[in-house]
Amino acid sequence: MDYIEATGVFCEKDGDHPDPNRTLNTLQKIYPNSDSDFWRLRMIRLRRLFNTTSSLYHENPLGLPQRGLPPQMPRRGGPIIKRNIPNVRKVIAVASGKGGVGKSTIAVNLAFSLSGLKDPMTSARLRVGILDLDVFGPSVPTLMGLQNSGEPELTSAGALRPLINHGLSTMSMGYLLPRSTETNSTDDTAVVWRGLMVQKAVQQLLFDVDWSHNGGPLDILVVDMPPGTGDVPLTLGQLVKVDGAVIVSTPQNVALADVKKGISMFRKVSVPITGLVLNNSYYLCPTCSSSTTTLPSHTQYIFGPPDHFRETASRLKIPILAELPLVPGLSASGDSGVPYGLVEREKRETGDSGGGKVWIKEMAGVAAKVWESVKGEKSS
Repeated sequence: MDYIEATGVFCEKDGDHPDPNRTLNTLQKIYPNSDSDFWRLRMIRLRRLFNTTSSLYHENPLGLPQRGLPPQMPRRGGPIIKRNIPNVRKVIAVASGKGGVGKSTIAVNLAFSLSGLKDPMTSARLRVGILDLDVFGPSVPTLMGLQNSGEPELTSAGALRPLINHGLSTMSMGYLLPRSTETNSTDDTAVVWRGLMVQKAVQQLLFDVDWSHNGGPLDILVVDMPPGTGDVPLTLGQLVKVDGAVIVSTPQNVALADVKKGISMFRKVSVPITGLVLNNSYYLCPTCSSSTTTLPSHTQYIFGPPDHFRETASRLKIPILAELPLVPGLSASGDSGVPYGLVEREKRETGDSGGGKVWIKEMAGVAAKVWESVKGEKSS
């Protein structure tokens, strides 16, 4: 149990708000060898993350300075009022009903590919950010090489200031987690929250981050969504004007079943579906041969052919943005915190059996299609 869990337990058990003294006593029992100075610093960090003021605790789970009333969730039967994210022109969600399909990897690399495009009106490269809304399992800090960066700073107005790497502005719950005293990392720090706390934290990540970049707003914000159709995607869809959603799947029917549920959810909250991306569609094997005459000799459908995926896209009338190959080097680049587009070209094209070149080309195509789908729409 870490002190996030200890605080959450007291809150849920008492039906009220966490008592800092009880939390501190529990923590001292968990870490009996820590001195008083350690706990003074720990409690400062605790209050930073969890505001212990009774009337504000559930409204402010990230412990940010108050900046006015947060956006309100729609009441039953009441109107759904959506708003723009401050300092963001366009919002694209990258989602999937299924976990483990490579959604976060695609979100980060889509953001990087978008940053290479130019605005035809200004001839300047697009200003791009990525927001990690996976509260319980944030991946963006690792994929962006920022897992050891420390906490974000606050602006004079009390908003979170994004962390920047590879030219992309980023924000994630992973930046706000306390570090283990044993490993000095957040890898084993769990967020133990129920629905209301998650909703409020997501609202703060959406509306209490200063995305202004070099004095101007982001051209596009890529939002990495958690799997499923629960509190987080509903909060985004009901409160934010989302310009499009990219849905990621793998060829298996078990993934497609959940993808269809995710698409249904987005349509219920009036989020337009930009298109589908099939990840791990095939593998370009340098030493294999094919039993068919329609495929190159080295193309192998390891997870099954894309027939059902294509049938699903056709039936739901959703365009297919890309069918991406399985590329071993993509996993290595993600673990090292580097977008695949920054990996040396020779290594991509030779070390990944030609699949790397195809992957980069296809992802660039996805970025171009995404930008084309939203650039002409005016944000109100």
